This record gives sequence, structure tokens and C-alpha cells, in this order.
Amino acid sequence: MQQLALDLKLADFALFEIFYSGANGPAVHAIKQAAITGGQQVHWIWGRQGSGRSHLLQAAVAAAGAKNQRCAWLPLGNPAEFMPAMLEGMGMLDLVCVDDIDAVAGDAEWERQLFRMFEDLKANNGRLLVSAKSAPAEAGFSLRDLESRLASGPTWKLHALNDEELYEALKLRARWRGLELSEDAGQYLLRRVTRDAATLFAVLDTADQAALAAQRKLTVPFLRTVLESAR
Repeated sequence: MQQLALDLKLADFALFEIFYSGANGPAVHAIKQAAITGGQQVHWIWGRQGSGRSHLLQAAVAAAGAKNQRCAWLPLGNPAEFMPAMLEGMGMLDLVCVDDIDAVAGDAEWERQLFRMFEDLKANNGRLLVSAKSAPAEAGFSLRDLESRLASGPTWKLHALNDEELYEALKLRARWRGLELSEDAGQYLLRRVTRDAATLFAVLDTADQAALAAQRKLTVPFLRTVLESAR
């Protein structure tokens, strides 16, 4: 994968094939196409925390990298960890994915650098995928030209999964990890854990580390032990 060297590691689960789409099927399809084949220059993906925004952006980088495209993923949820100057040269890439772009909205230097990167990507036929907690108009950008550029492509809202969809998403993630999630165990998690996909998946990741002793089968008693040990 030709990802720009930022000392960032993509999550092992950040793949399109293990993202349960539910009502978000059109958004997932469009983002995958943008990552692999191009099309629209910019896509804006928004939704509440835990809606899968970061998963999709990292999956886009993984998919583009597998096609030997030059790509980068930049998570700005904690902007203090990065400097605006890090965007220098990114406009020459095939794909740039900026997570939590609204975290730097209102910062003049970040906005100038983002605008410059956008223009460079456009000139070089690169694509830009960004994620935020809100639509472009509500993100809080001061540079109106930047806001209009970022809103010039498709805007996708990621909808929260209902209980049935969450269970199917849990089964899909568990199956990918080589785990067997029974219906009883899945319903137990939905009753005992916050109905947030990211939190539920984190429990599965924790269970995966201890599941060898349980022969890779997730039972209610086993999950109860995992939850109690995590307190």
C-alpha cells in the first residue's frame, strides 16, 4: 500500500467487506467506487460518533492502496497531534481521506492549507473523502471558498443501525474474526452494552483476544466475564 508516511496504522478491520451497510448501502457503494475507480472529486460523509465514518475512510485508503494508488488517511479528531504543514504535497496523491475535518474548522491556517490541497488535488485528478459530525454548512468553516469546494460533491449522511441491523453487523464482524456469535450472545450484548456500533465492536475485539480458551465460541457466560473484566 502506497500510503503517505504519517506513522499512522489503519485498523485491521477497516475493510469494505466487513462494513454492514444497512440503510447506508448507497453511501458505501459510492465511497468504494470513489476509492477504487475515481468519479466525483470530493465526497463528504457525516454522522454521529460511532456511525462508521472512520471505518469507511480507512477502508477507502486500504482499497486504493491495494490498487497501487498513492493515498493517505489523516485523522483530525485530535488536531493538536498534527500541523497544517503536514498537508504539503498531499495534493499530488491519488486519494486523500480526512477524518473529522470539522475539528479544524475555524482555524485559519488549517483552512488555508486544506483549500490549497483541494485545488492541487483537482489539478492532478486526485480525490478527496472527508468525514464530519455534521453537513458542510454546519461544520463551522470561516473560509467560504473552502466550504463551497467541500460541498461541491455528494454529501452522505450515515444512518444509525437499528437493533436488528446491529446484531447482523456484530455477526459479520465476529465471523471475520473467526468467532461464532450465537443469537443469545448477540442479544445479550445489545441489552448490556450501549447501542453504539463502535462500542459493541470494541467488546468483540476484546473478546477476540480471550476467545482461544473458549474455542472461538462466544457464549453469554463468556461475554459476561469479558464485560466484568473490562470494568
